[in-house]
Amino acid sequence: MSKVPAWAGRLRAERTRRGWSQRDLAVQLSKVADRAMPEAESMVRRIRDHECGRHRPDDEYAELYCRLYGSSEHALFNDEDDETHLGDEIDAIELARRAGASDVGQETLERLELAVDDLASAYPRTPPSELIGRVRRHLEYVARLLDAKKTLTEHRRLLVTGGWLSLLAATCHIDLRQHPAAAARLRTAGQLADHAEHPEIRAWCLETEAWQALTEGEFQHAMILAQAAQDVAPRKSSAYIQATGQEGRAWARMGKGAETRAALTRIQRMVSPLPMPDRPEHHFRYDPAKSDAYTATTLSWLGDPAAVDYARQVLTRLESTEDGGPRPRRAASARLDLALALLETDEPGEAGHVALQAVASGLLVPSNYWRAKEVIAGVEEHGLAEAVELREVYLELYGRSKPQQPQLDA
Repeated sequence: MSKVPAWAGRLRAERTRRGWSQRDLAVQLSKVADRAMPEAESMVRRIRDHECGRHRPDDEYAELYCRLYGSSEHALFNDEDDETHLGDEIDAIELARRAGASDVGQETLERLELAVDDLASAYPRTPPSELIGRVRRHLEYVARLLDAKKTLTEHRRLLVTGGWLSLLAATCHIDLRQHPAAAARLRTAGQLADHAEHPEIRAWCLETEAWQALTEGEFQHAMILAQAAQDVAPRKSSAYIQATGQEGRAWARMGKGAETRAALTRIQRMVSPLPMPDRPEHHFRYDPAKSDAYTATTLSWLGDPAAVDYARQVLTRLESTEDGGPRPRRAASARLDLALALLETDEPGEAGHVALQAVASGLLVPSNYWRAKEVIAGVEEHGLAEAVELREVYLELYGRSKPQQPQLDA
């Protein structure tokens, strides 16, 4: 698969940052145009071609994009790869370290720890193929600092930072279905957690393995890993709650209603007293919104009709400006939950429409493709005309893509 041009990635990033679907973008482009534009379907097809990098926008569309996004043509459409800018973050930290005349030092550690939080918070809204580059550069820097002179306390903080970064890298690799790389990153994260005596990172490693097993259809194995994560995690920590959620999802996939609901009840007891964290989009911090989203997914997998209302509420929340702002990628997954639930309640027409919105968003990651295909198959079973367009859009955006295997250099 050829690499998507940098300008195509920028176009998609500008759209998703605003929480727009491709159809929404077509409407917005029409509003800023000086003439009547083609019908929406025609514009959506052209937008898809632009965001996949198949066709560079002509002068008219390039001007409309710049007008809508308030950007210059050079900023949007230059061919310089964004990869060239990944070193800026590290260079800034390194300059501050040298200015402090220290091999490691308090300020360097604090800035690295803040960078971990920034990267983990960027995860829900950044394509994993882009985020992994930033994570890798930070891992390289941590590896260099581990060879520098430092105190035992500084050494442990570096190990913890490296553990979180390795765990986040593994998560990106799983999203991209790069399983050998993910396994290597998880092993590293686990080893660093052991050296640093950090049980929460160790628990997150097991929870992440459980999630990967779920995406592979290994539901019994996922349940065992999720329970093992709960055994390791500090009680009521984010890792403990998340692992309980993975256990519930595994039970749901195995059709075990009583066990599924018991897990959901345990989560509710733990989450109800929790305040909303200052960064609810942080991948490794649990919040009440995640509980609702997990409930929607779990009930939809179980075939419980209550999943419809849960999924609608979750979707509304994820697309609002509250609790950290819109989260388009999670909203796409919530639409898959809603579509599956609607199929179970014999509403295939709306299910097809909602699924098309999720698929056409362009925000699904490879680890979620199986969920989309499951919904598409359900819509096709009802013989609806929408099923043809749904499958065509899926194949156009995702069906022919094969994630590249990365190099493990940190």
